Amino acid sequence: MEKSIFIFLLIMKRESFIFAVMFQQKVRQYITEEKLFTESEQLLVALSGGADSVALLRVLLSLGYVCEAAHCNFHLRGEESCRDERFVRALCENFHVPLHVVHFDTAAYAHAHHVSIEMAARELRYQYFKELSVQIGAAFVAVAHHRNDSVETFLLNLIRGTGINGLRGIRPKNGNIVRPLLHVSRKEILEYLVEIGQDYVTDSTNLQDAYTRNKIRLNLLPLMESINPSVQTGIVATSERLSEIAEVYNKLMEMGKKKVISPLIEGGKGAFKISIPLLLREPASQSLLFEILHPLGFNSVQINTIYKQLEGESGKKFTVKEWSVLKDRSYLLVNRTKELVQDETVYELPVEGTISMPDGCRITVRQVERTEKFVIPRQKNTACLDAAKLTFPLTVRRWKQGDRFVPFGMNGMKALSDYMTDRKFSLLQKQRQWVVCSGDKIVWMVGERCDNRFRVNESTLRLLCLECYFEMD
Repeated sequence: MEKSIFIFLLIMKRESFIFAVMFQQKVRQYITEEKLFTESEQLLVALSGGADSVALLRVLLSLGYVCEAAHCNFHLRGEESCRDERFVRALCENFHVPLHVVHFDTAAYAHAHHVSIEMAARELRYQYFKELSVQIGAAFVAVAHHRNDSVETFLLNLIRGTGINGLRGIRPKNGNIVRPLLHVSRKEILEYLVEIGQDYVTDSTNLQDAYTRNKIRLNLLPLMESINPSVQTGIVATSERLSEIAEVYNKLMEMGKKKVISPLIEGGKGAFKISIPLLLREPASQSLLFEILHPLGFNSVQINTIYKQLEGESGKKFTVKEWSVLKDRSYLLVNRTKELVQDETVYELPVEGTISMPDGCRITVRQVERTEKFVIPRQKNTACLDAAKLTFPLTVRRWKQGDRFVPFGMNGMKALSDYMTDRKFSLLQKQRQWVVCSGDKIVWMVGERCDNRFRVNESTLRLLCLECYFEMD
């Protein structure tokens, strides 16, 4: 009887050993096939203490990779967060793995940056991993996403609304972020930990369905598996096919972007414009618009609304957190939201010198004595005025409704709004237009035209010369 038990235990131990080796080889093969990293490259392992990250560290160590570990304490679960930190410290000490621990006030960060707790934790940890990997000389940061995570991401993006790229699941490599466990399931990870006798900690929030991803994991996927037990395998296969299709799709989208997008010179950093006629000529114009705007934070509903307005009236504006889209005649003007906030500040020009405005516009002022050799410049970005006709100090501000001036070479007053309409200014150009004033009179529509009342004539003895230019980002 004892001999039978002994033989049974040997068989079980042998099977456990075989499973662990097979798991390790499966991970090694995936690393090789996806060209994630080489044996000579140092890795920084993101170690939470949960089953996935613990399995990741153990399997990489068993395969002979050089690893250091990083643990983020987000202080969101009280004593449980401290417990996790104690666990990873003991684990790394046991396997002689250098460990780096950082503490975050995640709730304060989320409040300050107006993001969810989930997003705050994500931003904090990935920024930390980026900085730490440079500091210690790690070639890659290994994170423990597995096949189930990829399935959940597929469904999450499908529920929220996404393009074809959102249905590719999680990618095995993104910059210096690598995911060696992406080809194994959560079930395999748990079995591997049992077979090697490795414990781990459990995040209690993963057992609650307060977050959308947890609802998918705890409620939706079990329901789908009751209909089709192989649903996760099917989703992964579909995701892989879509990934290949996405390669072709992305190349076509990049070609389309080059046709329809051009820089928005009068905009702020990163601003650009989309030609509506050229966009509408593209065979998949709505998809192309999605691929241009979705990375900026616009969702599918907003983008569909913008698409429906392409042939509508000018002046419609659509805004997300950091970006705005302005419909203007034949273009969509895409600019950072802060650039579209009307600045009502009045700035005082120096008697001589340079002043810089918040949008990068710089105006240089110099006084010049009139001589026979002096030639009045004719460029739009310069203005030469009769200093004797001016009231100092001069000021500069954004134009506003009701502003009027006498355009150079004319006698009658003209509203700036009419002048800009005649000159076919875009809405963004109008919004960003500066004017230089002498008292309550406009003397220069900056970068465009002087007021005829302050022009230089034969009796002018002293000139005030203004020059503007925009600092390039």
